[in-house]
Amino acid sequence: MNHLKTGCLLLLPIFLLNSCVTTEEMDLLIHNAKIYTVNDAFDVQEAMVIKDGIIVDIGPQNEILNKYTAKEVVDAGKKPIYPGFIDAHCHFVGYAQNLNEVNLVGTSSFEEVVERVSAFAQTNQSEWIVGRGWDQNDWEVKEFPMNDLLDSLFPSTPVFLTRIDGHAALANSTALNRAGIDHNTRVDGGIITFKVLQNNTMKTIESSELTDYSQLHPKPTGILIDNAVNLVSSKIPGASQDQLRKSLLKAQQNLVAVGLTTVDDAGLDRQVIELIEHMQADGDLKLKVYAMISGTKEMLEHYLEAGPHKTKKLNVCSFKFYADGALGSRGACLLEPYSDILEQLHHGLLTTNQTFFETYAPLLYEKGFQMNTHCIGDSANRMILNIYAKVLGGVNDKRWRIEHAQVVHPADLEKFKAFTIIPSVQPTHATSDMYWAQDRLGEERVKSAYAYNDLLSQNGLLALGTDFPVEGINPMNTFYAAVVRKDLNGFPENGYQVNNALSRKDALKGITIWAAIANFEENEKGSLEIGKAADFVMLDNDLMDAEEADIPNIRVLSTYIDGERVYTLKK
Repeated sequence: MNHLKTGCLLLLPIFLLNSCVTTEEMDLLIHNAKIYTVNDAFDVQEAMVIKDGIIVDIGPQNEILNKYTAKEVVDAGKKPIYPGFIDAHCHFVGYAQNLNEVNLVGTSSFEEVVERVSAFAQTNQSEWIVGRGWDQNDWEVKEFPMNDLLDSLFPSTPVFLTRIDGHAALANSTALNRAGIDHNTRVDGGIITFKVLQNNTMKTIESSELTDYSQLHPKPTGILIDNAVNLVSSKIPGASQDQLRKSLLKAQQNLVAVGLTTVDDAGLDRQVIELIEHMQADGDLKLKVYAMISGTKEMLEHYLEAGPHKTKKLNVCSFKFYADGALGSRGACLLEPYSDILEQLHHGLLTTNQTFFETYAPLLYEKGFQMNTHCIGDSANRMILNIYAKVLGGVNDKRWRIEHAQVVHPADLEKFKAFTIIPSVQPTHATSDMYWAQDRLGEERVKSAYAYNDLLSQNGLLALGTDFPVEGINPMNTFYAAVVRKDLNGFPENGYQVNNALSRKDALKGITIWAAIANFEENEKGSLEIGKAADFVMLDNDLMDAEEADIPNIRVLSTYIDGERVYTLKK
């Protein structure tokens, strides 16, 4: 009996020791990894564990393996892991819809545009032929096309082809007729162009110039700019809920394959926002969506009454407005005329009048909504910065954003800091526009364009996005353009305006934690820390030390959202 008692006493310390080291079972354990936490210290760790979609612990490999077991254990093979990438400005729904339309991206001439449209028409029987992606700046003849050829090929089918930036479009005569557009049509914040015969010479003019030429029977060229685009696009039959659902799921497959876990959709209506919420609740849509509400009077009326709305995957607390158009279609509103058409004294245009912004900005502030405004030209940026300043009053935490902040006059730069305004920029715009931006802006003014490092110096953060489908969806290209400032062919040799390039660390923050901050979501995502959502990506090469030329070719091996693997690269 005494021997038994002694044996039990000897076993007691062993039992207690085993009790102390009993492992706790998690859902997922990742180890043997190079985990960029992107926390305040920018720590790099080796392992982490996840339960119920939340990061429970992260740290050295031995410590994590000794402390936990998991239903699924992943040996990362020393591969780099990053917080899930956030696209701070894109058009998720628009991209999804474009997947069912004619893809005109990369066309080298208008003739190639027509070839693609014709090929699409042969295999798609629909009431309208709709496409997007042409850019006359990429053609040998860098002029807007006209609709004569489309009229001859499609005399009874409406054709509507949107420029790459979404701020201009070409419509054939059937489409124009459906919209009731003729030489009497005028539109605020938009341009319709016409052909007129003057002194036996065919001339292209804008609708505002038609007063003196109405007797010459002007014919629309089919080119519509900014608000004029909506005259026709509003006549195109919308997709059904089922069609849109399928398109969104198809788009999701592409987005998670490049490591995106959250997308900021810059301009959605209530019906689409509610569809996204239903799809997320059903478990079909895994992507998280920061939905900027379209700044129309109808949407303002509803949501200012309803207030902000947030779920685990959806955040509806901001409005998206447009101050001007795009530089590529000369709709961006500039303080001084465009340098390449000085004789016309063309300044671009405001797509929304100043009074509208002055009316609604205080209401947004009062109701707790974030105000996010598209500003390309220095005139548009100045106007909106001044309106923000008047409402915000000084340093604040409202996080109102300027979307694009593309051409900012040096005298206005300090307003971002003085009123805590966040620049939300798209680095690939710089490398897409660099071939012709100086023509539009002139040698001096272009120096204050795409000035990401200058903008970063104001508040110490930048939200980075792509503006897809204007640009491609891949955040590797965002990172590359921000850091290297070259196109995918390595041009220019020394980079474009490299004084405004970002460091690799800042570029990574721009597509993770800084984008999360711009969304009021830094406590739940944007870095890999205990208590945050397990949104992360594993890559086949390290963004932080890969050769510059290799960055665009880095592949996503796997993508996780809330601890669930939503993408794996097929071998």
